[in-house]
Amino acid sequence: LRPALPQRSLFHLQKIEDGHLNNSLGSPVQADVYFPRLIVPFCGHIKGGMRPGKKILVMGIVDLNPESFGISLTCGESEDPPADVAIELKAVFTERQFVRNSCVAGEWGEEQSSIPYFPFIPDQPFRVEILCEHPRFRIFVDGHQLFDFYHRIETLSAIDTIKINGDLQLTKLG
Repeated sequence: LRPALPQRSLFHLQKIEDGHLNNSLGSPVQADVYFPRLIVPFCGHIKGGMRPGKKILVMGIVDLNPESFGISLTCGESEDPPADVAIELKAVFTERQFVRNSCVAGEWGEEQSSIPYFPFIPDQPFRVEILCEHPRFRIFVDGHQLFDFYHRIETLSAIDTIKINGDLQLTKLG
């Protein structure tokens, strides 16, 4: 008899719910080749919330005939009452704008829309980085700084959820 080999590389996975991977009784899947599907609309938890120096990376591919897509960082997932939105980024293709805003205690602030150029192209990949600094978020697209958005939510650690929706496919989050 040979000793049983350890099953370290095999484990049981179940459908992702609430952004968490859970063990279950299912068919074994190779751990190193399993990637959770990044389905749009997407809602995920930011471990530990935001803080100065923390970066959120969103990589994807714009749909072929896009109208818009959005990326929001919120304080929880609540819909009723709605969670505070620290920053909502919305790419609007018809107007070639990348607008941003926030919603605190149910009140939307002043929308900002000035950008040096519109960085998104239909059917092409993109990389958005949201860097949290002490007074602001710095937004980079494909490695170029596009704009800053000054914090309207004071408790950065309360910003613990990312929501993504619209006309795009997600390829990576980090």
